[in-house]
Amino acid sequence: MTRLVPRKPVPSLEVPTLDGEVWRLSEQSPAKFTMIVFYRGRHCPVCKLYLEDVTKKLGDLAARGVETIAMSTDDEDRARETAADWALDGLKIGYGLSVDKAREWGLYVSSSRGKTSLGIEEPALFNEPGFFLVRPDGTLYWSIVQTMPFLRPHFAELVAVLDKIEQMDYPARGEA
Repeated sequence: MTRLVPRKPVPSLEVPTLDGEVWRLSEQSPAKFTMIVFYRGRHCPVCKLYLEDVTKKLGDLAARGVETIAMSTDDEDRARETAADWALDGLKIGYGLSVDKAREWGLYVSSSRGKTSLGIEEPALFNEPGFFLVRPDGTLYWSIVQTMPFLRPHFAELVAVLDKIEQMDYPARGEA
């Protein structure tokens, strides 16, 4: 598994999106950060709550110079069902993340255990959650990588933290 290092370049990242475009990290130009939210997929009830939460905060994040995308290893059909059923209006959704690319980003990968509490079959392999803030120069500022779907960052708290980061000119940490 890859270990990404703050203040160092992150791997390339390119996924198709539900709006018919190909999203490339290298082409992003946020004022402050690109926020990449890797979610487990349509089968995950915790992801539903998480993506609904980030969708509610998109305006606050954008006001702080953060461009946001959520993505998973789900195929296009599952991603479209996710966006429609989970009320994710305004959230850019990428799909088709390869397991190899997920691992390159340091994400954990799980295998299917059958149907979840949503009654949806897990894919054969899928990424576990990850959260990344990437500077406009393509270097890592902040990351959270998880082995389980539970206890993810709350986006209201993130908005407040972004204000503190700005006020304090807080540097990326963990590079040693």
